[in-house]
Amino acid sequence: MRLYLLALNPTDSVTLGFLPAAARLGLTVTVLTDDPRRHREAYAGLESVPEVLECAVHDFREVVALISRHAPPDAVFSNSDHLQTQTALAAAYFGLPAKDWRAALRTKNKGELRRHLAAAGLDTAWSAELAPGQGPAELDPPYPCVVKPREGVASEDVALVADAAELRERCAGIRARRTGAALVVEEFLPGQLYTLETLGDGTVRHVLGGYRTTLSAPPHFVEEVLEFVPAHPAPVEAQVLAQLDALGVGLGACHTEFVVQPDGRARLIEVNYRAIGDHCDLLLERLLEIPYFELVLRAHLGERLPADLGLRTDRRARIEAVCAGHAGTLTAAPGPVEQDRAGVRLGYRPTRPLGERHEHYRTNRDYLGLVWAIGPDQDAADRAVAGFLAANRWEIAP
Repeated sequence: MRLYLLALNPTDSVTLGFLPAAARLGLTVTVLTDDPRRHREAYAGLESVPEVLECAVHDFREVVALISRHAPPDAVFSNSDHLQTQTALAAAYFGLPAKDWRAALRTKNKGELRRHLAAAGLDTAWSAELAPGQGPAELDPPYPCVVKPREGVASEDVALVADAAELRERCAGIRARRTGAALVVEEFLPGQLYTLETLGDGTVRHVLGGYRTTLSAPPHFVEEVLEFVPAHPAPVEAQVLAQLDALGVGLGACHTEFVVQPDGRARLIEVNYRAIGDHCDLLLERLLEIPYFELVLRAHLGERLPADLGLRTDRRARIEAVCAGHAGTLTAAPGPVEQDRAGVRLGYRPTRPLGERHEHYRTNRDYLGLVWAIGPDQDAADRAVAGFLAANRWEIAP
């Protein structure tokens, strides 16, 4: 069976998760990407090296044309935020299991997400779009408010703004970096940030738990710490699932970010219609002891998921990012680690190589590495991570 995997970057989710899972399932994998050299280099050391073909993956018509010329597909899949609509359209064209392309579009487009939830009567947040080149002069948002790219990801160019002058400045700065980008200005939704991780086959949906997220100080929204939550309160979970249903989310993995406000309202921040990234999906697989990546692929192959996934729920976990505090070249940092000690499993994965210079982005591109721990309780996981961070050093030369 042949799996076409659409990708922009060779992320850990692809390299360490979906490609090994595809190999275990006996699938022949063809990766479609607009950067084939980078992907070939990243996959060279894998036990099962996929075929990599160059393709203008942002255009579903080019995806369909290449697949039609190459070999018949059994599944078309992507874990990229930016390629869900294209993947859904291509899979549907070949009569394969596919996400509803409308759901993929409305979850990616943050303006459309707000409009759809309001039309469904589930949540109304103040929100306005700025077309490419349009300034915010005519807007009268409730301050503080949030400005962000309409189709953005990973908190890049997302900022909390206090007044009209700051909003103008932020919009101009984003436009300088993102020529032609549409922006969304929306009401700031206060509350503790959580995630809900779900997995469905189009008929059955499983809730896998989620994470409690600690963010950097405003005005930016960098995810610094995530602690696993095996189950959210039932009323909160029900509210989030009702909003996902209204958006049309069903097939495959979905990573939803939401806040819980003091009155108990669960309000969506964004919906990423794919598996959670930044190593959190790999942590889920270890923590829950399920073949997570295989299950996602099986759903896209048209298989029904088991009624009971057998999730292990008696452990807790923490994943913490080591973030660069300024621009410069990384000159000292630990290498990869994975160990078991005193009933706690701990790992560290570098995300930036020694000797590489970077600007200060104030997004997850500032991550130098990710340290995670799984323990019998939250305190044990927290202590293990804190111990690793205290015992190691990261240095950046200006």
